[in-house]
Amino acid sequence: MRFSVKTIVFTAVFAALCCVATMVIIVPLPNGYVNLGDVFVLLSGWCLGPCFGSIAAGIGSMIADIVSGYAMYAPVTFAVKALVSLCSYLVWRLFKNIIKKDKLDFLNRLISAIVGEIVMVFGYFLYESILYGFSGGALALLGNTLQGACCAVVGVLLVIAIINVKYFNKIFPHLCKNEE
Repeated sequence: MRFSVKTIVFTAVFAALCCVATMVIIVPLPNGYVNLGDVFVLLSGWCLGPCFGSIAAGIGSMIADIVSGYAMYAPVTFAVKALVSLCSYLVWRLFKNIIKKDKLDFLNRLISAIVGEIVMVFGYFLYESILYGFSGGALALLGNTLQGACCAVVGVLLVIAIINVKYFNKIFPHLCKNEE
């Protein structure tokens, strides 16, 4: 793990992107809201790697909950979003080593995004089941699944668009297709 000014700055930038994306485009639901924050939760893991990506995703998403009036979700949001970012990165690396063709990197990203978003849906289901009972947790499943599916698709499309830009590969070594 390398601490540099660049790494710290990009961690803060991705935390801010997670926060803003969570707060700007929202669709209210009975137990929360659907947002596009997970697009940047996924991107933070893929761009910054497992440690700093998880920190950015957790902190940015947690701040969005606090500022938006969902402070009771802040601790679980920090943990769940950090896990989403971590799992997405680790699953992508695993599948990248199995499916080595660069042309199929979108498949590795999609599989990793789906796994990450399943972690999100399951994490919030557990927490909301504790808060509201099993039926309350089940009520939020549809909204969280919808959010996860949308963010997985948008996140994969966005990473595929930026991965071909040499500048992004240079500043985000974890994003590189050929990273060893």
